Amino acid sequence: MAKNLDPRIDACIDNSAAFAQPILKHLRKLVHRACPQVEETMKWSMPHFVIDGKILCSMAAFKEHCAFGFWHQQMQKELGEDGARADAAMGSLGRITSRSDLPEDFAMIRHIKRAAELNATAPARPRKKTGARRELPVPRELAAALAKNKSASATFKSFSPSHRDEYIEWITEAKRDETRQKRLATTVEWLNEGKSRNWKYEQRSGRR
Repeated sequence: MAKNLDPRIDACIDNSAAFAQPILKHLRKLVHRACPQVEETMKWSMPHFVIDGKILCSMAAFKEHCAFGFWHQQMQKELGEDGARADAAMGSLGRITSRSDLPEDFAMIRHIKRAAELNATAPARPRKKTGARRELPVPRELAAALAKNKSASATFKSFSPSHRDEYIEWITEAKRDETRQKRLATTVEWLNEGKSRNWKYEQRSGRR
């Protein structure tokens, strides 16, 4: 597997439904095989693959299906001509419920390489003026918990904005109060031990 992996995507895959994990892992592997220079990132809580600052493709897991989409509009037309099940509502490959729903590996690699070629010819988007990075607001319950634990609070404050946001998003995205409280307790525990939100995956990938 490629070296330029984002541990947040490991976490995303591991937290997906059992049926989705082999699909997402295989798609990830194919993207890196087709484009070794690709970089990974998380956008809108979904795994994305980027080349030279341009989004190449993305994938996502839902309750009963997965989706994979190319970002260049020309790919939708070409995939339709090639017999792929292009559907804007379901990504570029339609509704994916198992690996058997995916095109053959050689076809997927060809599609990914073609998408990379199209991206390379597309004009670069003008960069926005950079300024101070806006951090996510700290949830009231997290702020209260940190106020009671000096060690955890010190760790949280020492983290980069992106590391702090990972904990904040993890807590605020919980739909059930029970889940939210459990994540809050785990957050304080891990912070007290000096750990980042994705410390397990950072260790696995050799990052600290």
